[in-house]
Amino acid sequence: MRLHEVRVRGRVEHTDDDATRALLDAGFVHRAGRHLVVTAEGRATHATWARAPQESEPALRALYDAFLPLNTELLRVCHDWQHEPGDRRVLDRFDALDERARVLVRRACGSMSRFERYRSMLAAARDRVASGDTEWFTSPRLDSYHTVWMQLHEDLLLALGLERGHDDG
Repeated sequence: MRLHEVRVRGRVEHTDDDATRALLDAGFVHRAGRHLVVTAEGRATHATWARAPQESEPALRALYDAFLPLNTELLRVCHDWQHEPGDRRVLDRFDALDERARVLVRRACGSMSRFERYRSMLAAARDRVASGDTEWFTSPRLDSYHTVWMQLHEDLLLALGLERGHDDG
C-alpha cells in the first residue's frame, strides 16, 4: 500500500503512477518538491488501516515491549559506530543484536504479514554490512539497517495506535 509506505518512511520520491495519483486526488498525500508527504487526512485514514486486529494486540504489545530494549541498544551501537567507524567490536555488538532482532521480527510477521518486508530489508542491509559495505549500517540515504529499523519501529507504533515517544524513552 503506497499510503503506508509514505506514512512509515515520512516521505517518498514522487512517481507518476495510478496509486500516487489516487492518493493525491483523495488528499491523502501532497507534493513537497520531488517528494510525497502524508496529509492530516491521509494520517487519519491510514491510522484506521494500520491498526492491528484487536485479537493480535496483546501479542504485538508484548513484542513491542521486547523491542524497546533492542531499540535502545541499536541506538547505542549506531552512535558508537559513528564515533568509531570500522571498529570490529561495534560490528560484533551489531551482529549479536541482529540475532536477537531476527527472532523478534519473525514473531512480528506472525502477528501481521506486513512486517515481512522488514525481515528481508534488515537481512539485506545486514548482509551488505557483513560484506564490508558499511554505509548500509547507518546511512540515511538508503535502506540501511538503521533506516529500516526506524521504519519498523514506526510501523509497530502504528499497529498499536501509539505515538513515537509514548514509552520509548
